[in-house]
Amino acid sequence: MKSNVITIRAIAAALLLTLALVPQGAQAQIKGAGATFPAPIYSKWFAKFQQTNGTAVDYQAIGSGGGYNALKNKTVDFAASDAPLSPSEEAQLGQPVVHIPTVGGAVVLTYNLPGVPSGLKLTGDIIAGIYLGKIRSWNDAALKAINPGVTLPATPMQPMHRSDSSGTTYIFTHYLKSVSGEWAAGSGAGKSVSWPVGLAGSHNDGVAALVKRTPGGIGYVELAYAVQNHLAYASVRNKAGSFVVPSVESTEAAINQYVAELRRNIKTPTVNAPGAGSYPICSLTYILIYKNGVGQSGLATKLWSWALQPAQQAEARSLYYAPLPSALVQINLASLKSVRGAQVSSAH
Repeated sequence: MKSNVITIRAIAAALLLTLALVPQGAQAQIKGAGATFPAPIYSKWFAKFQQTNGTAVDYQAIGSGGGYNALKNKTVDFAASDAPLSPSEEAQLGQPVVHIPTVGGAVVLTYNLPGVPSGLKLTGDIIAGIYLGKIRSWNDAALKAINPGVTLPATPMQPMHRSDSSGTTYIFTHYLKSVSGEWAAGSGAGKSVSWPVGLAGSHNDGVAALVKRTPGGIGYVELAYAVQNHLAYASVRNKAGSFVVPSVESTEAAINQYVAELRRNIKTPTVNAPGAGSYPICSLTYILIYKNGVGQSGLATKLWSWALQPAQQAEARSLYYAPLPSALVQINLASLKSVRGAQVSSAH
């Protein structure tokens, strides 16, 4: 493992204490809350931003739903969400917000199956079958058929899902909705859904921990959480029929397929992308800032325009996140400049 990869335990401790303390002489502190999906890269960025700009960032990784509520209550300067806001959610805020995608990330199916290596093949039908409660054993005929040469035990399937309102759930259930008519007609997609089966864990790190201690467990988490917990994770068959391992490169390939659509609508889902090299369960993750300004919204634009610079975007790779296509960076900078009191510098 690369030395610059931050452990989940260290990240969690840092986030509980807040990601940074206000240094002596600092003029202001930026407050944010929300998604755990991008917390590893945000932790690294916020520490570096304090070092280079003298401004601390107090970020609470409480899930996308919690971030939305904090923004609604105006207790933060920005919220983080893997799920773009619905029209009704925006209406409840009472004033417009800007959506700023920051990086792309892969949602992976991680599993605890002693003796079975990482890279087990899964399809959309099989994943939906697991979460519908129809596939109940790891030696199910459908799994054996696409994994020839792999000895699959008769261990009971133990699906895991999020207990909190979650952008990672939003991404995963939008994927299930796109590949399974039965799922679409039943639980559907959202930050919280009614799960037919499974055990629940809080946040990405909670689901990862639950899978790690449960033989036969399978759950969905952002890629960094699987890697840093040394958990096996599956390759998934994409729309082109290729089995693709989740990675920075396969996430970039998927997001690049949607650049034209994202230019028209920054909220466009990027799951189940076309292209032989596209990983099918990935998404952008967003920052939400009040356009008319609340608290330190202007200073928050300085933070996030800084995070869009090439040096910061390149750092995302070390923690398994995909940097944004340049076209999206330019869209983001224009959106940030529309915020009252904006302090935005152009990307170099």
